[in-house]
Amino acid sequence: MKLAASVLFSTFAILSPSAQAAAVPGQPAPLFRATDVNGKPVSLDDFRGKTVVLEWNNPNCPFVQKHYSSGNMQSLQRRFAAGDVAWLAVNSTSETHPDYMAPEGLAAWFGQQNAAPTAVLMDSNGEIGRAYGAKVTPHMYIIDPKGTVIYAGAIDDKRSANPADVKTANNYVVAALTEMRSGSPVATASSSAYGCTIKY
Repeated sequence: MKLAASVLFSTFAILSPSAQAAAVPGQPAPLFRATDVNGKPVSLDDFRGKTVVLEWNNPNCPFVQKHYSSGNMQSLQRRFAAGDVAWLAVNSTSETHPDYMAPEGLAAWFGQQNAAPTAVLMDSNGEIGRAYGAKVTPHMYIIDPKGTVIYAGAIDDKRSANPADVKTANNYVVAALTEMRSGSPVATASSSAYGCTIKY
């Protein structure tokens, strides 16, 4: 299924760290259970003892497209999966919104992107997104092997939809995962998320 390069009426939002409600760095990650695009049940408990990255995704969002058209998101998925990280893409778009994609369509899009998340989760009722306080795509969260949120916010500090900006960006997700692996405190545990508002 071929998708349009952008959606003219996408809504963009930038959030302050204080607006990132439920999943707070230093606190236990909200538990969840969902079905992936293949119809398989997936829960956070399935990855107990592993690091988990949550990536909120909407293929029609130009900010998501930035990280996939540049190959950045796929590169991170593969790089950290090799280091025993579970990478879960979450789509919280309501079935009533034009941006909604059925599981087979969403699976096809990830295949077209040559993406490599551990699973792509359907959250069309918005339960996971609201539990984490996810507001935009891509909104990123990192959970350590003990089940504690260690990062919440933007993927990087280049608040644009331009794929060229990926090369010069300070990637907060990479920094947090690297610091966690080395045993160092995460220097930037939260940041102001940017992107398209999630279509709950």
